[in-house]
Amino acid sequence: MDHDPHVPSTDLTASSTGLPSTTAGPLTYLLGIITGVLFLVLEKKDPFVRFHAAQSIGVCAVFIVGAVALSIVTAILGVIPILGWLVGLLLSLAFALVGFAAWVLLMYKAWKGEEWEFPFIGEKVREMLAGNRG
Repeated sequence: MDHDPHVPSTDLTASSTGLPSTTAGPLTYLLGIITGVLFLVLEKKDPFVRFHAAQSIGVCAVFIVGAVALSIVTAILGVIPILGWLVGLLLSLAFALVGFAAWVLLMYKAWKGEEWEFPFIGEKVREMLAGNRG
């Protein structure tokens, strides 16, 4: 019987890491790019864990680029007395809340055994992983 790549393996021996898929999946997001790369390198068998590891790298990279862009915008806004600083602060808080919510959601979805695709990034990750098989 073929393994459905959208369902995590229930066979604990199927994972190269020795962890159940629903444990390794959320851990790929724990420290962003660091744990994403670690699990992508270590996990050779389980497509569920590899998907979440690659998505962790992609999502974290997008948020890093977003944080750099936001810091440039807030620096420019900082030139405007009081109002610019306040808008920059609110934008930074909103960005941090969105980032935290995405992080928690991704870990929760992986823990529940779902290969939920983060908008835009998940689809690209899936295409990239499919391209590496052949």
